[in-house]
Amino acid sequence: MKKGKAAQGHPFSIVDVFAEAKYAGNQLAVVRPASALTDAEMQRIAFEFNFPETTFIDSLRPRRGGFDVRIFTPRQEVPFAGHPTLGTAHVIRSLLDAAGKEGKAGKASHTDTIVLNLKVGPVPVRFEAGDSGLRWMRPEPPKLGRVHEPKAAAKILGLSAKDIDPDFPVQEAAIGMAFLMIPLRNLDAVKRAATDLPAYRKYFAGRGEPALPLFLFSRETYSPESRINCRMFAELFGIPEDPATGSANACLAGYLVKHGYFGKGGIGGKGRVRIQVEQGYEMGRKSLLQLDAGMRNRKMEVAVGGRVIAIAQGMLI
Repeated sequence: MKKGKAAQGHPFSIVDVFAEAKYAGNQLAVVRPASALTDAEMQRIAFEFNFPETTFIDSLRPRRGGFDVRIFTPRQEVPFAGHPTLGTAHVIRSLLDAAGKEGKAGKASHTDTIVLNLKVGPVPVRFEAGDSGLRWMRPEPPKLGRVHEPKAAAKILGLSAKDIDPDFPVQEAAIGMAFLMIPLRNLDAVKRAATDLPAYRKYFAGRGEPALPLFLFSRETYSPESRINCRMFAELFGIPEDPATGSANACLAGYLVKHGYFGKGGIGGKGRVRIQVEQGYEMGRKSLLQLDAGMRNRKMEVAVGGRVIAIAQGMLI
């Protein structure tokens, strides 16, 4: 891919996030260093990579307690996204380990936590010890917003109102990015769902509001180890379907706790939710995400975990 003069000589890494094997999960390109790139150049590079997001590390010297990172979709910059957060932290730690000593990379390696300074604020990513290989991000808890009519949600997904789970609300939730959380009755409804674009556009235009990505989920799953199956559609953002969405799953974790989705005791006791979520199965990109959320001292805590697999390295020329 051809780049402008300022973009020449910038190394990049490609990783799969939330993947159980190579070329599953959600792919991410990580470019470094980005301090010499203009906003327009970063946007163009993200467009040419054409992954759901591309991240740009300002430098491998921490500032304000973390590493300055920016996240771009092919169309716009976003303040927060889940798989770019985990994938970028993984790349930073790998580079620090490869540097081998303090000074060259600006920070001692072998740390168990990397903090990313994102537009939404600092987000720590913890590296779990042992063989699990999990990386955990802990963003600010989601904000649950307006409730929408189930019939309207069903229509924009090409479903019947009977496919919507009547026990839980269709509700907006946001961490930096906002999503419309849509609970479905069963896996069959999840499989049949697809964005009805005319109805989707008409619905949000009629409300005079920006269209939201659609995050639908059910407690019926393909894998017995998973407790939720989900899909995410963002047609108007250039993403017909996303194989693994960390930010939306972080919103889901807060939603499940807030509404007692698994009962008063939750899963893990005291209303806490510790579960595995599957996504991307319907598109042949099987992804697994780990959620851990609950209340502590009257405050919601949310963590999203998953594996990261290195795929390739290259140089922008």
